[in-house]
Amino acid sequence: MKIGFAQINPTVGDLRGNCELIIGAYERLAAAGAELILTPELAISGYPPQDLVFKSRFVSENLAILEKLHSRVGEAALLVGFVDRNEGRGKPFHNAAALLERGKPLRKAHKSLLPTYDVFDEDRYFEPASRVEPFDVHGKRIGVTICEDIWTEHYLPRPLYDIEPVRGLIEQGAEIIVNLSSSPFTLHKPAVRYEMVAGSARTHRRAICYCNVVGGNDQLLFDGNSIAVNSAGNLIAQLGAFHEDEAVVDTDSTAAIEFREGKTPEVLFAALSLGVRDYFRKCNFHSAVVGLSGGVDSAVTAVIAVDALGAENVTGVSMPSPYSSRGSIDDARALARNLGIKFLEIPISDAFTVFKSQFKEIFKGLPENETEENMQPRLRAMTLMALSNKFGHLLLTTGNKSELAVGYCTIYGDMAGGLAVISDVPKTMVYELARWINSDYSSRSGHQGDLIPKSTIDKPPSAELKPNQKDQDTLPPYEILDQILHLYVEENLSARDIIAHGFDEKTVRWLQRRVDLNEYKREQAAPGLKVTSRAFGLGRKMPIAQKYVD
Repeated sequence: MKIGFAQINPTVGDLRGNCELIIGAYERLAAAGAELILTPELAISGYPPQDLVFKSRFVSENLAILEKLHSRVGEAALLVGFVDRNEGRGKPFHNAAALLERGKPLRKAHKSLLPTYDVFDEDRYFEPASRVEPFDVHGKRIGVTICEDIWTEHYLPRPLYDIEPVRGLIEQGAEIIVNLSSSPFTLHKPAVRYEMVAGSARTHRRAICYCNVVGGNDQLLFDGNSIAVNSAGNLIAQLGAFHEDEAVVDTDSTAAIEFREGKTPEVLFAALSLGVRDYFRKCNFHSAVVGLSGGVDSAVTAVIAVDALGAENVTGVSMPSPYSSRGSIDDARALARNLGIKFLEIPISDAFTVFKSQFKEIFKGLPENETEENMQPRLRAMTLMALSNKFGHLLLTTGNKSELAVGYCTIYGDMAGGLAVISDVPKTMVYELARWINSDYSSRSGHQGDLIPKSTIDKPPSAELKPNQKDQDTLPPYEILDQILHLYVEENLSARDIIAHGFDEKTVRWLQRRVDLNEYKREQAAPGLKVTSRAFGLGRKMPIAQKYVD
């Protein structure tokens, strides 16, 4: 069967805009010979719609869009994701797919397996399918599944479900399995999806067509990478990563291809760039402002912003204090010049002096400490927010996951902003990104030499809030810190278990306590783009007031 893939980038809640995306893709794919055209999961509403479904007219309007699509369908059938009402007991809605054919009644399939773990909360809204059955389309029996329905137990965090929708469909004669998906991106997940789909095709000896959404919706990123495998489990089509794409695939094809997945920094950069671009586009922002410290975090953030928005829409700001090194100021200026962005230098030294003087009597006899250190990033935040307010820029924060984990950041200071671009990227991976930018990305973009000044990458990292300050005065080496954080935050291991991996007990206990104590900061952080298996915030819900100590 010839199946069309509409790998589109819907916007949550933009029902009319999403409808136009679907119609455009449908018409092109139908003209290219597709007999059945697939959209992603909840293509009409966008995924995840969250509590929008509870608004009084939202679901009704999404159903009206479904009727409009039905009226536009020609010879090719359309399978489209939408929010359906549940007329029986249980949750008020179904996560659904509708089969639309000209001159025929609309047919529906409901999602059977509702993920309620990690970033998912579908059981809050949806009732699972009471039964599954294949549809007859152009002489073929098509088994319709929706995202989680196709995930087999081996690839889930633990055994979660008592039913297997794919097996149930095949037992009822399904000849081809299709899947409408909105599967969030994390590093290395596209390859896992391919492995799972190919394995299922081999097990059931059925072709599987997996249509995934692409785009950024708040903190979640979706990579596309839609695939088709034939009944032998061979990959016969793979759509693009991190951009909209379309293809018509013959499920009987035997022309196998290799699964494509780029190097980790290349994939990570593409994901973050898409996340920034879509956050701006879908929230109606047009320009960004970034504080440039001369360090690697702000440099990588600025490059991502330029890739996503264009150099003409990014402003970099250097805000030297009495402790800023000349090298850092020069590096910030050189980065801005290399990127072709507007550059402002607004010193905070005078403001810092005046601000400290207000506390001369109150702090009399007390030594300077983190109080005075934190005044500096807070003055910088005020400076950046003034530019944001005056010119309509969105302020991008530049902190990485390692710093956010242990609280090595200033609340209402360098944490201030509208989007935390690299807040789920550990420091060691930030360096990996920076090196990739200076090699592969720089040459691709036609820049001669390093985009990020070499000294930015080579110098020891420092917040430069007091004389001769270095990160490693306070923190363990990032190579060690990031390994422990991965085990504690992403693998959820106890301190005792991490120590058993060979790490120093004192270091592990210190890091564990720092992570736990700084939950209150992270609760007030800007939304961050999720790229690892467990990001702070979405998918990791920890109490602030708690006294559990492992």
